[in-house]
Amino acid sequence: MAEGKHHWLRKDDAESTKASFPELFFDLVFVFALIQLSQTLASDFSFGIAFDALIFIFALWWVWIHTTWVTNLLDAEVVPVRLLLFWLMFLGIVLAIALPKAFGEAGLVFALAYAAMQLSRSLFALYAFKGTDASSFMTFARITMWLLVSSAFWVAGGLVSPESRAVFWIAALAIEYSAPLVRYWTPGIGASPAETLDVNGEHLAERCALFVIIALGETIITTGKTASDHADEGSIIFLVLVLAFLTTVLMWWIYFHDGQERAADTAEDATEPQNTADHLFTYGHLPIVAGIILTAVGEDFTLTHPHNQSDHANALAILGGPLLFLAGTLWMKTVSSRSVPWSHCTGISAILAGFIFVPYAENFLLQLMAAAILLAVALWEYIALRRFRRASA
Repeated sequence: MAEGKHHWLRKDDAESTKASFPELFFDLVFVFALIQLSQTLASDFSFGIAFDALIFIFALWWVWIHTTWVTNLLDAEVVPVRLLLFWLMFLGIVLAIALPKAFGEAGLVFALAYAAMQLSRSLFALYAFKGTDASSFMTFARITMWLLVSSAFWVAGGLVSPESRAVFWIAALAIEYSAPLVRYWTPGIGASPAETLDVNGEHLAERCALFVIIALGETIITTGKTASDHADEGSIIFLVLVLAFLTTVLMWWIYFHDGQERAADTAEDATEPQNTADHLFTYGHLPIVAGIILTAVGEDFTLTHPHNQSDHANALAILGGPLLFLAGTLWMKTVSSRSVPWSHCTGISAILAGFIFVPYAENFLLQLMAAAILLAVALWEYIALRRFRRASA
């Protein structure tokens, strides 16, 4: 039986670097999950809700990126792997449905769905590598042990009162996020060697780029829906819609014009592909995705209440979203090119300075400021890259 599982492993050819249709189908669940998250945040955003949102963002990203790691190692076109993805899709739908009330009556459902996704995927990988790849098998044995511990915290959090729930879930996320940093050290068997998984860097880069597209697409959907609901409120709505659309396009440009391709090349050519992939994708893309989600929430605020005097809670989304996004792309481009994009550093500084004007500005003015800063960053980087390429030619 073990011999027959060799064909479950991802092939080492040109086609294996591309995202498969089952993987793209799986991603659709996260379109729904991100819409649920954005609508939940926009309906009642405050510093407390923002803190809860971070838990959701960390959880959604972690379950997605770890599924992507497994499909990076296994062939998603093989029937058993496809069935795994379909099972994870169903659990993801349950997770997304429970998300808006996860800190209420649906806490246990959310926790059980999340834990089931993490554990079932890890156990499947453990079985797939048994008898086919001993080092990968031991790595997933360690991963499974860590997930058993974190799952206990997830379920315990779902059982306690909503007021205490965040403590358990933060502990669970801390366990999961720290595990790769200590190479899944486990009592009795120690830590996993530094490079044990046969990572395809180009595939991981494409999958993360597609998730960024999903997050940007969710921004377009929520912005369009909110704008249509307030279309009769005058020209200010059209102005904010233009600013929101421009912001989304600029985030796409800043990520894809130079950074994504360079990250893919770096991950593919790295002498330590597993470690590089962790830096660029597992951890490096989290602020990028979080920034896009918060930006969508900020655009919803601005469309709903364009002339309202802003406060720091609203500014946390309107300005904080682009700030996180620029910080994430700054990290990605610095790691992949070994040079600091000063346009991003300046953009981050400008946004931080913009928080000074929060008590004196209406929401749409903060939206205008965010769009203007992103435009300046994109133009600066575009001109700098053109000059560099001409000088190198």
